[in-house]
Order: sequence, then structure tokens, then C-alpha cells
Amino acid sequence: MIDELLQTGASAHDSDPYLRSVTDMAERCAVVTQDAIYSASGIKLVDKGARIDSRMYDRLVQHKLREPMDTHLTVDNAVTLQVVQQAAADMCASDGLAAMLCQALGSPDALVAPLQQVVLPARLGFKLTVMREQMPDLFAHSLRMMLVALYLGLRNRMDARACADLAAAGLLHDLGALHMDPAWRDPRHRPTGAARKHLIAHPVTAMLMVRDVQAYDSTVAEAILEHHERMDGTGYPRGLQGRDISPMGQILLLAEVVAAFYEKYPDHPAQQLSLMLRLNHRKFPAPLVAHVLPLLYEESGAAPHRAMPAHGQLQSLGAQLTQAFDQWEQAKQDMGPDQPPPQGPLAFVNERLGMLKRALTEAGAHPQQHELLLQQLQGDDEGLSELAYVVREALWQLESIANGCQRRWPHLLEQRDSPEAAAAARWCDWVRSLGTS
Repeated sequence: MIDELLQTGASAHDSDPYLRSVTDMAERCAVVTQDAIYSASGIKLVDKGARIDSRMYDRLVQHKLREPMDTHLTVDNAVTLQVVQQAAADMCASDGLAAMLCQALGSPDALVAPLQQVVLPARLGFKLTVMREQMPDLFAHSLRMMLVALYLGLRNRMDARACADLAAAGLLHDLGALHMDPAWRDPRHRPTGAARKHLIAHPVTAMLMVRDVQAYDSTVAEAILEHHERMDGTGYPRGLQGRDISPMGQILLLAEVVAAFYEKYPDHPAQQLSLMLRLNHRKFPAPLVAHVLPLLYEESGAAPHRAMPAHGQLQSLGAQLTQAFDQWEQAKQDMGPDQPPPQGPLAFVNERLGMLKRALTEAGAHPQQHELLLQQLQGDDEGLSELAYVVREALWQLESIANGCQRRWPHLLEQRDSPEAAAAARWCDWVRSLGTS
């Protein structure tokens, strides 16, 4: 699996989406070749000193290039280390999450000081410029995650050099997203089956790009590769567990989630993030989570209650959750009592649902207790709000299980040529039909 993802990541260096972003950016920013651009077969495609524009897209996209395109390009107002430092300082002054981290450390200077030692080669600065100009939300996410990672590194007493490497890893972790189809950044788009391979490969693409510039310690590229792993082995691209994930990778995987929650949930993200971390405590490194939770408790304690779904809607969401577990038990029973121990997708879904059920039980929200909880919490806005967050998170986890099953056994689930594969496929289809995320 990882060899296939490495191949996918390597082939993305001059992908159509990235080439389109560069040529579109060139309509607003002066992008000039500092060397001629050649195809892999030696054909000169663009002269030295030429101004790139969107009309060159059709010419360039037809050829495999001899070297990555951005090794030959310069752009006005490029992202440099000084630009990153100023953007980080601005974020500390204007962004709620960054300001909270600065306050916890005592000052903005304490958070951004390690940026003085960060290395940013011009080739990667060009890619960040494309990100800033074409995908400003992704650029802001990269800055925000960099600051969260730095906060965790400083709390973990990492030295200045290690913090600088950590900052570089956080800043560059999503470069692979530049090479993804833009449709995949639409939250309404849900890639499934083979299409998810490109989504899963984006940490690999970013790792290869950072490794290729040979400007960083190997731990930087390794951490970038690991920023979507999980401590319980449910992450990607390699499904690593616990100590198999590098210390810097563990920081990035938590920083990614913290930053994403503050971006996805503008209304009281602290409460939702706190609940998610408690509900999924096996997925994240406990010593690092311990640096985050006190901040969230302090912030959410003074926050007003978030608008909750109506009683009937919350009841319906709880019923979906209960039905998901019931349907899975029924699917196993339908295969008969003499079936061998579950393997493949059947074992995967069975194990993950068992883990989710245990997490819900620990959170005091077992699916079979949902109706009783609703009755007991009438008039308790805080309790009902927390129950709503638990149910929503659990429904999202169901879709994550279905997607993980599809990612590991795409052909088996498509062919459904065994009772086990058919049962898992039907359950995954049903979960995805809910539209939970």
C-alpha cells in the first residue's frame, strides 16, 4: 500500500491541478522563468526570462517535465521567511486560537521566537506563494497549525533548533494538497474507492517535496508524512501506532486536529474540541493532550451555550447511531452461527465499532442509553449540548470507519464475492448514505 502511495505522491510534482494554480496565479503576479523549461525528452517548452501566463497551461500540461517546474520560476512578492514571520505575528494579534496560545506562554514573542531559525528554500517558498494566492484558507491553516505545533513543542521543552524544525514541518505539512483535485477541498465532495488514494497520498507528496530540497533534518519529512496518523493505528498513510509515530509526528497530528477544529467550528470550538479529545483519547498522545485541555476548559467555561438541535432532531440523530450498531449486529447474525472468526473488512468494522462503543460508554453516552439520557437531561441545556456533540462526533466516526474499510479493501468491497465482504459493504453503503459529516 505505501509503495503505491509513494508512486502516487512522486507523480504529483507537476500535476494538472498544481500547474493550473501556477498559471492562474501568473495572471495576477509576475511569474518569470529564471531558466528554460524542458520536457523529459529534451524539448524546450519555455525560454529563459519568459513571463508565465494561463495560456501556457495547455502547452505545459501535455509534457512530462525534466525537472519540477517551480525549480525554474520566480514570482513577485514571494513568501519568504520574513513574510512567514510577519504573517505569524499578525495571526497572533488577530486569531482567537493563536492569541490563546500566546497568552498561555506569556507573550507572542515566546511563541514566534523559534521562527528566526527556520530554513525556507526559495523552491518551497514558491509553493507557499501559490498556496497563499490560490488557496488562502489553506495557507492560513498552515500558519495556524505551525503555531499550535510550536506551542506544543515549547510546552514539551524542545530546544530552539528542534522547535525550528517543528515549525518548518507544520508550515509545510500540507504542500501535497496543492497537487490535489480542487473538488476534494469542497466539504460537500466525498471521494470514495480509488479516488481516495489521491487524498491519502497528500502527506506522501508533501514529504517527498520537503525531502527533495535536502534542507532539513530527516525528522521534518518524517513528521510531515505522519501528520494524519493516529496513536491507535486508525490514521494514514501507514496506519502506525503509538511509539512507531515519531515525537515530532505526534505533535503534528494533534496540532492538525486542534487547528482544524478552530477553523471548522467558529462557534465555541473549545467545547467541541474538548469533547472530541475526550471521546477519542486513544487516538491522540495523552501527554500532549494534557497541554491542550486546560486551555479549552478555561475558554469554554465562560462561553455561552451553543445553539442545539431541536429535541426531535437530536432524537433522530441518536436513532441513526443506535441503528448503525443494530444493523451491524444483524449483518453478523445473518451470516449464520457457523461462520469462521471474522477476517478482512468484517474484522475491521467489528473492531472499530467495538472501540467506538467503548468510547461512547466511557463518555456516558452508550447508544442504548440515548433515549433515557434525553429524558434525564430535559431542562439541562449544558448536558443536552454535550450529548449533541457526542452524537455528532460518533456519527462522524461511523463514516470514518466506512471510509477506512473502503480504503483498505476497495476491490473486495466492490466485488462482494464473499458473505463477509458483502456484509461489510452493505453496512458501509448504509453509513455513507446518512451524510453525517
